Amino acid sequence: MKAIAVTNTTLQDVDIAVPVATGHDLLVRIEAVSVNPLDTKVRAGEAADAAPRVLGWDAAGTVTAVGPDVTLFKVGDAVYYAGSIVRPGANSEFHLVDERIAGGKPSSLDFKHAAALPLTSITAWEALFDRLAIRRDGADAGKRVLVIGGAGGVGSIAIQLAKQLAGLTVIATASRPESAQWVRALGADHVIDHNGDMPAQLLALEITGVDYVLCLSDTEPHFDAIAQVVAPQGKVAGIVHNTAPLDMDKLFAKSVTWVWEMMFTRSMFGTPDMIEQHKLLNEVATLVDAGKLKTTLGEVYGKIDAANLRRAHQALESRRTIGKIVLSGF
Repeated sequence: MKAIAVTNTTLQDVDIAVPVATGHDLLVRIEAVSVNPLDTKVRAGEAADAAPRVLGWDAAGTVTAVGPDVTLFKVGDAVYYAGSIVRPGANSEFHLVDERIAGGKPSSLDFKHAAALPLTSITAWEALFDRLAIRRDGADAGKRVLVIGGAGGVGSIAIQLAKQLAGLTVIATASRPESAQWVRALGADHVIDHNGDMPAQLLALEITGVDYVLCLSDTEPHFDAIAQVVAPQGKVAGIVHNTAPLDMDKLFAKSVTWVWEMMFTRSMFGTPDMIEQHKLLNEVATLVDAGKLKTTLGEVYGKIDAANLRRAHQALESRRTIGKIVLSGF
């Protein structure tokens, strides 16, 4: 089958064997994939002499075979998922995924629009509702959340979830007029610039503190501002691994809770609650089909091949993308 792999640190078109479904595996014919900053970081970290590695952790497609232990799906089902970082990625014609981390594709979306959703939806959902423990039943309605990096893939979903499900007041960051317009359209109540003085901008809005901070960008450049704006007994979630130690003492006096969200944790360690991601994606699909959540597809870069994936990686590395980049078909 056709695939795109990192070979000598560069994305290249390759031919590899079609994998065989075992256990809880679904063999999925890939219809569309989307590209995330994670892909660029993994590619950059591959050694020049490493074996070719297929990347891609966001996909939508059709089940063509199932392992003997599969109970959640059947051949012919349309699915969407983010896969596991410790297994080969989905930049290939066929791909194996554990049924417990896959969801049924939203029926109202085509494969391209569905492929934009899984990784970012899982990350945003787990960060808000599992890690920060925000209530989805409206019990926390009116509290404030600051979403740093609001126009990116995760931010685009987090704004919607925080607004639509939790009823929070959402302050999103965006650094350009077009990205500010994007986050407002998704439901942000206020927009500030993460490249500027965030505490001063919040004060100008008469906001003296926020109950929650969701940092979707590099943590270190924003850490001091986060420590200033988070309210006493507030909570902060980060999703980007930091390369230098953070001075957590700055959060001590306020008794601030700091949590990390890594959406691959369940699949990486085979946790007993892996199936929660299946349930989560099914619930997201229901919300999309009900018109409560919007897909966050930003641009389609054409078919799935090495040239288009290289363009997508370059765009993501520019840090000027809005929404998700999707590729479709072989």
